[in-house]
Amino acid sequence: MLKLETRPQPSVLWTWVAPILAVVITMLAGGTLFAALGKDPVDAIATIFWQPLFGEFAHYYRPQLLIKGAPLVLIAIGLGLGFRAGIWNIGAEGQYIMGALSGAGVALALYPMDSVLVFPLMVLAGALGGWTWAMIPAVLKVRFGTNEILVSLMLVYVAEQLLAAMALGPMKNPEGRGFPGSRNLRNYDSAHNAELIAGSGMHWGVVAAFVAVILAYVLLTRHRLGYHIRLTGQAPRAARFAGVRTARLVVICLGSAGALAGLAGMFEVAGPAGQVTIDFNVGYGFTAIIVAFLGRLHPVGILAAGVLMALTYIGGEIAQSNLGLPAAAIQVFQGMLLFFLLAVDVLTHYRIRITRREAA
Repeated sequence: MLKLETRPQPSVLWTWVAPILAVVITMLAGGTLFAALGKDPVDAIATIFWQPLFGEFAHYYRPQLLIKGAPLVLIAIGLGLGFRAGIWNIGAEGQYIMGALSGAGVALALYPMDSVLVFPLMVLAGALGGWTWAMIPAVLKVRFGTNEILVSLMLVYVAEQLLAAMALGPMKNPEGRGFPGSRNLRNYDSAHNAELIAGSGMHWGVVAAFVAVILAYVLLTRHRLGYHIRLTGQAPRAARFAGVRTARLVVICLGSAGALAGLAGMFEVAGPAGQVTIDFNVGYGFTAIIVAFLGRLHPVGILAAGVLMALTYIGGEIAQSNLGLPAAAIQVFQGMLLFFLLAVDVLTHYRIRITRREAA
C-alpha cells in the first residue's frame, strides 16, 4: 500500500524541484490535450515555448515578455505577501480594474493639459484606487470577521460592472462616434506610459515590477514586518504569543496587494491597452495567483514565474493564430500549471511510504 507520511520538516529539495516538475508534467498533459484536439502536440508545445524566444519573429515577441510579464509580477508580489501570512486575497482582478479606472480618470479629467505632473498623479491615483478596493475586504475581515476570499472575489464582479458602466458612460470618448471606450491615452503625451527605450518593451510598469521584487525581497529577509508575515503564515499561534497584531497585518497585506494591483492596472491602461474598454481586463489578477505559487511565494521566484507565464500568453496567441488552437485550450493549459504544482507540492510536506497490507 502507498501511504503519505508527514515529513518532520518541509523538504528543501522538493520546494524547488516541485515547480520544475509541474512545468514538465504540464507540457506532457498539455500535449495530450492538443493531440485530442487534432494538433501535433510537439509542434504545439514548441510553438508556445520556442517560437516567442527563438522563432522567425522572436525580435518582435521578446519585448512582449516584459509587457505581459510586468503586470503579472506586480500583482503576484502583492498577493505573495498576503499568501505567506495566510491572508487569501483572490480579488486582485477587481483591484487591477479599479486602479486602471482611477488612473485613467485622472488623465481624462485633466485632458488635454500638457504637464509632467499628469503621469505621477495617475500613478498615485492607480495605487490609491487598488488600495481602496482592497480595504473593503480588509475592514470587513478585521471588523466583522468576514471571509476575505469570498468578499474579495465577489468584488471582482462589481468592478467589472463598474468598468462596463464607465466605458459606456462617464469615460466614453465624446469623439468616439458612439463606440464604447475612453479616449486613447497613447495619443495623450502627458498620460502615455510609453516605452523608455524604443522597441525594448521597457516602460515604467516594468521598472515598477523590478522595484517591487527588490523591495519585497528586502522586506521578507531584512525587516521585522517580513518576519511577522512569515511567522504568521507558518505558526499563527506562535505569532500571537510573539505579539504580532493580526488585524494590522491583514490591513497591510491586503492594502499592499491592492496598491500593486492598482498600479499594474494603471500602467496597462496608460500603455499597452491605451484606453478603458468593456473588455479591458484579461484575467491578469487571476493568472497572478498561479504566478505567485509557481514562484514559491518568493520575490525572485515570482519574477521567473511571471516571465514563464508571459511566455505562455505570447506563445498561446501564436498557437491560436498559426495552429488554430482555441483560446480556451490555452487557458486550460495555463490552469494546469497551478493544478500540477499543487499536486506535486504534496511531496514537499509528505513522503510516500510503501507498506504491507495487514492481514484481516
